[in-house]
Amino acid sequence: MQYANVPGVLEDILRDVMTDGELAGEDVDPLNISSQVDALKDTRLAVCKIRGTIAQDGSLSPSTSWLPSRTSSKIRPYAVNRLIMNGGKMPVKLGHNDGEPISVDASGLDGGLNIITGRKGSGKSHLAKLLLLSMAGWGAPCIVLDVNGEYINLHKSKDGRQSSARLTVLAPRSGLNFSMSKLGLRTVAGVLSHALDLPATSSKVFTTIWKDLEARGDLTLPTLIQAVQSWSCHDSVREALTSRLQVLMESGLFDEANPLTEERILHTIEGGGVLVVNLKNQSQIVRRILVEIFLGELTKILSSNWLKAAFLFAEEAHLYLRDTYWDDIVTRMRHIGLFTTFITNQPDTVQEAIYRQADNVFIFNFTNEHDIEAIGKVAKADSDTIRYLVRGIPTRRCLLLGNVVKDLPLMVDVEQLDVRTMGETRLFFS
Repeated sequence: MQYANVPGVLEDILRDVMTDGELAGEDVDPLNISSQVDALKDTRLAVCKIRGTIAQDGSLSPSTSWLPSRTSSKIRPYAVNRLIMNGGKMPVKLGHNDGEPISVDASGLDGGLNIITGRKGSGKSHLAKLLLLSMAGWGAPCIVLDVNGEYINLHKSKDGRQSSARLTVLAPRSGLNFSMSKLGLRTVAGVLSHALDLPATSSKVFTTIWKDLEARGDLTLPTLIQAVQSWSCHDSVREALTSRLQVLMESGLFDEANPLTEERILHTIEGGGVLVVNLKNQSQIVRRILVEIFLGELTKILSSNWLKAAFLFAEEAHLYLRDTYWDDIVTRMRHIGLFTTFITNQPDTVQEAIYRQADNVFIFNFTNEHDIEAIGKVAKADSDTIRYLVRGIPTRRCLLLGNVVKDLPLMVDVEQLDVRTMGETRLFFS
């Protein structure tokens, strides 16, 4: 919204300001021109973009190959709900727009990559929890990588009552234990190489040792360490393997007696279950190890067709995902049925290619130009639209872009949740 740039109006306004109260005399205006000039001075111009057309049957088309008449066209209010189908067959209520309830179809989140971003305290985690509970309510299997312990009480209302959500929380030394033999060579080798930066030469030796112990039926973490220490190889290779296996031992993630298996993970999440992997108070190394293991296990489950698909919610993913995994998640894992929602307050840590492949983007308040420039690379909207709409919007108000809103940018005041969200910033003076 801006004032109309009518030629001569600015000069007339400046002239009035400069001569106000200084000229004596009587104004003669028999044709009442001054009132017309005053109206021109106050004329406002709504700057819009044509994003589609509405066909005679009410359907929305992205075609913009024509322009309306400048002289005979009329602007008529058109309910937002009618444009976005207002929820479709599986409605997910997100909030309100000018008092009008806004719901989207859960199928718009299916099969895609979603990004929720905004500055700290703007409400992005709140929206993530709303989407998570809504998707689980429709029977979608969900996994959460929870960095700050914000999701562990989603099965409880604010007054302490149990909700209908099927929530399972696992943490290191609290149900989150793995067996070397059940994880398999591919997953463990991936942990050593990607999470612990094991050199390729040492990785080849590890593979040989693993296969030898596996053939003897004596594959545990302690026996791996013993075998490495007695194996005939270069000292640098032995030291590289021993140090990294010791890190795995000290992580507390391995227990041959009661390990977490693919079957238990499947049983936990199928039919709308939510599995929360609590990474709170864990070191950077342990987080990376856990993420590597879980992505490996989910890949096995989905590749074996035990589960049709799964939805992964990754809070502050830049803290524990190595750079190469961004592409891996949105390409290969997407094709086997792992659909990811990234939640971050640092949009510049997300690779540009990820923004261009995102199917849905939920943007909260940003004021930093660098952040706005980063999210301006979203393929679902032009940078000018994002720049105009995002700057200065209030807390809990969100700009929706993508499939869920038929590629029409839409502002929504996000719905409140009657659950213990645990994500609010802790304050001293309150």
